[in-house]
This record gives sequence, structure tokens and C-alpha cells, in this order.
Amino acid sequence: MQGLLKLSRAIDWLNAQVGKYAIWLILAATVISALNAIVRKVFNTSSNAFLEVQWYLFAWSFLVAAGFTLLHREHVRIDVINSRLSKGKQVWIDIIGFALFLTPLCLTVLWLSIPVVVQMYQSGEMSGNSGGLIRWPVWVALPVGFLLLMLQGWSELIKRIAFLRGQGPDPMGRLTDKTAEDELIEALRRQAELDAAAAKPQH
Repeated sequence: MQGLLKLSRAIDWLNAQVGKYAIWLILAATVISALNAIVRKVFNTSSNAFLEVQWYLFAWSFLVAAGFTLLHREHVRIDVINSRLSKGKQVWIDIIGFALFLTPLCLTVLWLSIPVVVQMYQSGEMSGNSGGLIRWPVWVALPVGFLLLMLQGWSELIKRIAFLRGQGPDPMGRLTDKTAEDELIEALRRQAELDAAAAKPQH
């Protein structure tokens, strides 16, 4: 089990590094978008290449950061029922989800997308838009992103099995961390309580 936990830590480190640098792709897309808007307004000209590189960068940032998002448990979750279950049942639900749903999905995407990427690379397929870009670089983001997501799913699976065996920390602990939304809700609730107390007549 210790060997698997070591693998899990290596996967966590990999996706943490990818997530740390993926933010620069969003910055690059934002800068290019702003420059494109300025050039279009000032010089009354534009290029499809500028437009396409923006969604190339967005696609890369969105896909390659999926594993990082799973690492920090920031994917959208419906916890209406799950949050009412015991910790052990929550862990088992995650194990089933990672093993029977996430892994087959990622494998299917890899199986279908890799031949497409290879074909596009070999053919040098270009965008159908005038002045557009070559297509294979953006398609590479699909297998890369789903590979990182699948690896992170395996890492989370290992951590949950270790927890059930008493050989690892609580993998669900991060769910108790307060998000910015949680802090905002709490601040609004406290302000509402203060406003209500101030509105009460003084005796």
C-alpha cells in the first residue's frame, strides 16, 4: 500500500504543477483578446489566427487543469444526499465513481481521441477559416487533459482505499475547508443578524 501511496503523491505533485502553470494560459488568452480588440478598433483590422489562438489557449487551460481541479475537490458536486451519509459511505461512493465511471470515461476519450490527433498531425489539417491555425495542437489537449484527469482519479482512489484500511488520512477533509462563497454567505448571515438586532426596539 505504501508504494501506491507514493504513486498517489507523485500524481498529486504532477497535477499541482500543471495547475500552477495553467493559469498563465488564461492570462495569455486574455492579453491576446485585449490586443486583438485594440488592433481591431484602432487599425480596423483583425485576424482569425488571433481569434483561434484564444480558444486554443482556453481549451488547453480548461482540459489540462481538470486533474488539478479534482485534486482540490472543486468540481461541481450534488451533496444533498451524499453529505447526509456516514464518512465510510461517502468514501465508498467516491471509490465506485472513480473506478466504474471516471476511469472508463477517460479511457474511452483517450481511445477515440488519440487516433484523431495522430491523423491531424500526419495530414497537417488546417482551420477552415481564412488565416486560421493548424488544428492538431489544440486537439492534443484532449488526450493530455483526460490522461491527467484519469491519473488524478486513480490517486484519489488510492487515498480512499488507504483511508478505509486505516493507512491514510481522511481524503474528504478538504471538503470542510471554507471556499470564498462559503465565507461570503457567512459574512452576509452575520450582517443580517446584526441588522436584525439593531432593528429591535430597545427597552
